[in-house]
Amino acid sequence: MDFNYRNLIPCLWIAWAAYWFIVAYNVKTTVRHETFASRLAHIGPLMIAAWLLSTKRLPLPWFYERFIPDTPLGFWIGTLLVAAGLAFAVWARVLLGRNWSGTVTLKQDHELIRGGPYRWVRHPIYTGLLFAYLGTAIAVGQWRGLVGLVIVFVALWRKLRMEERWLGEVFGVAYDEYRAQVRALIPFLL
Repeated sequence: MDFNYRNLIPCLWIAWAAYWFIVAYNVKTTVRHETFASRLAHIGPLMIAAWLLSTKRLPLPWFYERFIPDTPLGFWIGTLLVAAGLAFAVWARVLLGRNWSGTVTLKQDHELIRGGPYRWVRHPIYTGLLFAYLGTAIAVGQWRGLVGLVIVFVALWRKLRMEERWLGEVFGVAYDEYRAQVRALIPFLL
């Protein structure tokens, strides 16, 4: 199982990152973007969370203790969550099309997308990434994964709040209605 973990889940993340990188250049012209410091405030924690799953050199032994048993079932449940989460994020990215950006931005002729995964959650890319990270944490089964998950959630929630503010400024009442009808991250909950 160690061989599977070392290769399968990282391969899923690498495939997702490669797709993200390739499609990042076919976007609309940016008319407003967040500052570098703001971007760093959510990218930094995301990098720390990724590092927590990749390092085994922290002087905190409890980070490496298991919160679930090391079983093939746990690994495969985690792997399925990673694949489903990343697929959900890709689906959302495809629907955003040229409106997408890795930073908080407003695009020229920005459109409010409400179909596909956007009918269930307002930020399905973040939902997908959270589920993928949860899956990775389950597959690893150690406390460092859950600590990383909390860090990812806080970083994405911060970014989400900024996006919500900007989208509300651009789309006004239409966005207020959308917010009233659709949850931010988890259908029926959050």
